[in-house]
Amino acid sequence: MKEYLNNLKQLWRFIKDQKVRMILVIIINIMLTIISIVMPILSARIMLTLTDNKIHQLLVVAFVIFLIEIFRNIICYFNNLFMRKIYKESFTNIQIALGKEILKLDNNTIDEHGTGVFIQRLRMDTGRLADVFNSLSSQIEQIVANIGVLAAIFIVNKWVCLYVIITTAIKFVIEMKKLEAWNKKDKEYRKQQEKLTSFLSEIIRGIRDVKMLNAENSFMKEFEKRSIDTNSMNYEMFKERIRYSLINGSFYDVTSFGLIALLALLMSKYGLVPSLALVLYNYSGRVNNLIYYCSNMFEMAKDFNLSCSRIFAIIDSKEFSKEKFGKRKIKKLDGNFEFKNVEFGYKDSKVFDKLSFKIKSGETVAFVGKSGAGKTTIFNLLCKMYDTQGGKILMDGIDIQELDKDSIRGNITIISQNPYIFNLSIRENLKLVKEDLTEEEMIEACKTACLTEFIESLPDKYDTIIGEGGINISGGQKQRLAIARALIQKTKIILFDEATSALDNETQAEIQNAIDNMKGEYTILIIAHRLSTVENSDRILFLDKGKIQAAGTKNELMAKSKEFKKLYNSELKVNV
Repeated sequence: MKEYLNNLKQLWRFIKDQKVRMILVIIINIMLTIISIVMPILSARIMLTLTDNKIHQLLVVAFVIFLIEIFRNIICYFNNLFMRKIYKESFTNIQIALGKEILKLDNNTIDEHGTGVFIQRLRMDTGRLADVFNSLSSQIEQIVANIGVLAAIFIVNKWVCLYVIITTAIKFVIEMKKLEAWNKKDKEYRKQQEKLTSFLSEIIRGIRDVKMLNAENSFMKEFEKRSIDTNSMNYEMFKERIRYSLINGSFYDVTSFGLIALLALLMSKYGLVPSLALVLYNYSGRVNNLIYYCSNMFEMAKDFNLSCSRIFAIIDSKEFSKEKFGKRKIKKLDGNFEFKNVEFGYKDSKVFDKLSFKIKSGETVAFVGKSGAGKTTIFNLLCKMYDTQGGKILMDGIDIQELDKDSIRGNITIISQNPYIFNLSIRENLKLVKEDLTEEEMIEACKTACLTEFIESLPDKYDTIIGEGGINISGGQKQRLAIARALIQKTKIILFDEATSALDNETQAEIQNAIDNMKGEYTILIIAHRLSTVENSDRILFLDKGKIQAAGTKNELMAKSKEFKKLYNSELKVNV
């Protein structure tokens, strides 16, 4: 219970703007609780007046019940309306808060856990949290109402009340055992669900590659295995619940028979009138619902606590590491930076061992090297997508660890080999990087990226929907759209990570002209195998075995570096 109350306190931050509605809901539920206590007593009065043939009293009591029911229907309407609004607002607030925290996660954490973990928690657990106040108020109302029924039974006959309390307590113990077993299995089931969701999202994202590899059978076998494991776990959960339902149902039958025997004894030996015996029998059955509602409330509390632990683990705990930035803010960088004895490695391999180099503002520098040499990793470290494990990265002489997020990523644009294009229109994709994008800026950026002719050929022009991942356009068009998106940002540093790899020679030449036109105004870093994209660079840095092995123009490197010459002959020359 302590954990439950603590989680409710944490959840309050997401719905405190609904305070007025919450107060109204509490007032309405107090009224509903009072009605639930009064109604059994009035119903018993109806039975007695019918038995005693008191017609006038019968009509008066019936009219009072009628008015109360009308009043209850009206306040229930407003209660449901308020609760739905509270649910909508809290669900939205929780999802937005969790989404923001997921975007703050460092890449190592995302790589380690997979996307399924976050999708599952964002979709499922947030709904469970948002629903807690609605469910809680409903369960409490029913519990208090049934306690009211129990009080009415006590007033009529203390022996029946004692019998009901004892049998209800036994049923409560059985329900708690069921809940304990259920909760343990539910925790395991949710973890298995996350694994299944993760794998399924990977299949969908990579569905074209799966088809091209003719690997549908292999993927389906793995999916089938994971699906069977998940559903088997779900089956085991419900098998446990069914087993306890059998025990509870059998015990209910026994207690019902015992209650009839007790009422028969009270009528024959102690003069209990049949009308009261009937009222006691009917309302004793309602008290059984007390266990149902108590069990539901405890189950809801366990489920709520589990969802809280999964969501707050992302929001507040150290289990999911967040990106860390400094507090120093620089609106516009000049574009100088330096790698100083930088060390970095992924889980199973070291990439850089004391890597050092300098880039001056306005330089155009190319990085070349074999696959796996760490070229893209340099870009990732510069954008602080990963943290260095030793050494320093300096931007305009300032340690990157001191700078805030906007100072780093707001001054760097990266155009990757496989840019992600969102399932939005061309215009909306471009507006993602600049909300107040003007028509002139958009057209100019697309023109520079050699995209205008293609866009003008589309029926909906800039309002054409691209499709998920840019499926409706070619690889070259995707890269040109990504370049246009980058140009709109107008950052001082622009990184091209194989950004022209999907372009034909003619378009690539046009893009290269655009890059050449940017020289001097921007600090431009290029990763490429094609000679045409690096030969005009101010410098070429040849990366090998985690270090810069040689630096200079293409001709200088051809003269002084055998490894570069070998790489040029085997890779660059082929792509000319």
